Amino acid sequence: MAIEEAMRRSSKVSVARAETGGADTGNADRTLEDMGYVPELARNRSVWQVTFMCFILSSVPYGLSTTLYYPLAAGGPANIVWGWVVVSFLILCVAISLAEITSVYPTAGGVYYQTFVLSPLWCRRVASWICGWSYVAGNITITLAVNFGTTLLFIGCLNIFDGADGNGLVENFEAWQTFLIFLAITLLTHAISAFGNKWLPHLETFAIFWTIAGMICIVVCLLAIAKEGRNNASWVFGSFQPNAGWPAGWSFFIGLLQAAYATSATGMIISLCEEVREPAIMVPKAMVGTIVINFLAGLLFLIPLCFVMPEISILVNSDQPTPVIFKHAIGNNAGAFCLMIPLLVLGIICGVGCVTATSRCTWAFARDGGIPGSGWWKIVNKKLDIPFNSLVLGMIVEICLGAIYFGSEAAYNAFSGVGVIFLTMSYACPIAVSLVFRRREDIKNGSVNYGVIGLIANVFALAWSLLAIPLFCMPTLKEVTLDSMNYASVVFFGFVCIAAVWYIVWGYANYRGPPTDAVDNHSLSDSAPDATEEVDKVKSP
Repeated sequence: MAIEEAMRRSSKVSVARAETGGADTGNADRTLEDMGYVPELARNRSVWQVTFMCFILSSVPYGLSTTLYYPLAAGGPANIVWGWVVVSFLILCVAISLAEITSVYPTAGGVYYQTFVLSPLWCRRVASWICGWSYVAGNITITLAVNFGTTLLFIGCLNIFDGADGNGLVENFEAWQTFLIFLAITLLTHAISAFGNKWLPHLETFAIFWTIAGMICIVVCLLAIAKEGRNNASWVFGSFQPNAGWPAGWSFFIGLLQAAYATSATGMIISLCEEVREPAIMVPKAMVGTIVINFLAGLLFLIPLCFVMPEISILVNSDQPTPVIFKHAIGNNAGAFCLMIPLLVLGIICGVGCVTATSRCTWAFARDGGIPGSGWWKIVNKKLDIPFNSLVLGMIVEICLGAIYFGSEAAYNAFSGVGVIFLTMSYACPIAVSLVFRRREDIKNGSVNYGVIGLIANVFALAWSLLAIPLFCMPTLKEVTLDSMNYASVVFFGFVCIAAVWYIVWGYANYRGPPTDAVDNHSLSDSAPDATEEVDKVKSP
């Protein structure tokens, strides 16, 4: 078994060096081996391609479009604009915190591995188990939310056109019809990720130019045509109209789900560390830099949208307000639909990126035995050069969860909400243990160290996590019905039960976490200063 692993590792390293120019790749693979893992994936992403991947995982114009209903119902234009500013700052703190830790521990295990390494011996198994399940569940549900969001946005675009009854063309779509569209989009995004892996960096590069061109086209057309006129600046930046029934302050926080959802993928890029040439440098820089780019792109998209927005009452009665805004601003059904095409394409590309990240994090956690049937999910398909089985597992879970839509049309609220909750929880785990137990001694060894700024960012990131987890379990509307209920708490509870039962049945006795000598030596140095020296003496010839 060891010989086979060594041969596979040697083959992978030689191929990667031949394709990417070996020194950087070789150093990254040696770092990975020091953390206890055999390199199995080709490192085919440069620093720019990592940045593009980060941008695509968020896909800000698309993500903000599919969840525009939340801040509209919660507070209107002021909630949209200032909510985006507030959450962008908080997510920047999360990115800074994760960037420092990732510069020390760049592996596909991501926040799960980091939590294990940074935790003391007495709790690291349980802490990493909780973080690992949160990370995997968050990736899966966010991918599901993206694909389902694209489905609903597409249906909203069709409803731009008037049907024979005077309503939207497909206003009365049956649940099974919506589910079939979701199924088609899910199969498409997974197929592209599975069979087009070597072309994904090119797709991500294309997506950047597509996004820039699409946003320019959208902003110019909306502001130039503005068929029903433009709102004034005081209304755009100062109008706060709670329509959800909650008190004004709490209503504002409820409306933050739009911005939180659009930025929730911040840490998902860590799962691709084993496919990046210099992950300890590239991934941290890309995470932080992309937040700044996303913030500016979000303002560029949201502010013009608010300037041409019709009456709020018209929009809150629509599940997808963005196509309605386009229709009122352009004054032409076909024109509005064409203007939505850049967002729909970006939704597909975002789905592909999320599928890719999800398959890697699932594979990494399975590699350490954290998931039932790990022996099957940790296999890397040599022909496709991806963890194909893990990708299929994620797809099956997403399709099963998507069936919730048959029971309630509020299912999308659950998908987007629980995705944000799980990812926020997983990001908080390594930040918390780093801050509490060993921030100074670990961060100083990384290539990225923000010093006092990083410490402040840790505090803000944890404060945001404590708020976001209960906040996004709340229903958007105070008067709760079967259709307006937020089922995020139900999905959240389901995953927690599965994780707890599997830990009791198998994990407590068998789960040992990442197989890394570096972690064990590090722990020995904490418990007994001379222990590491003794180990080194024994190992020395």
